[in-house]
Amino acid sequence: MQSAPANSGRTHLHTRTVVLEAFARDDGDLDLEVEMTDVKPHDLQLQSGLRVAGEPVHRMRLRVTIDHKTFCVSAAEAIMNSVPYPGYGEPAAPAYQAMIGLNLMKGFGRELRERLAGINGCTHLTELAQQLPTLAIQAMAGSALARRAQEAGERGLRKPFQLDSCQAMRSDGEAVRRYYPKWYVGTANEPQTASEGG
Repeated sequence: MQSAPANSGRTHLHTRTVVLEAFARDDGDLDLEVEMTDVKPHDLQLQSGLRVAGEPVHRMRLRVTIDHKTFCVSAAEAIMNSVPYPGYGEPAAPAYQAMIGLNLMKGFGRELRERLAGINGCTHLTELAQQLPTLAIQAMAGSALARRAQEAGERGLRKPFQLDSCQAMRSDGEAVRRYYPKWYVGTANEPQTASEGG
């Protein structure tokens, strides 16, 4: 799907690129890596010196290892290759060891903020870390663990985790009626869609 063309002239000011990657490890666990790069299309004069166009103002990466069954963080590493104030931002990287022991599926956001908000960490790395639960779920989609959870939902043992997580998967919506009828809570007299005609 293409976006509509801009309705006025524009000047490109900034590009932030975020890359989220997940890797299966030989020991059965997962490595989750999130990286952010901020680049200006023009030269930028910072207090710390000139950044020429295309040279990253920020480039940082966070890697965590999680147990594939419990989603608990067993290792964490932060790398800060480019920061606006070289020599001053990088010392925040070791603080991300504080993520060890956190569970991505249980209270992660709250505990992350308690441990690494404000001067305890780096705004950008903490923002990146908030993407980890979604990345873990996407990485596990289709795995044996995910299939067992899906089968449990289909047998009525447990509500599938994705239901009521967004507009498309609302329990009274068409997608749930079609793909998860056991969990559908709409009315039985709703009209069928054209593709289902009757």
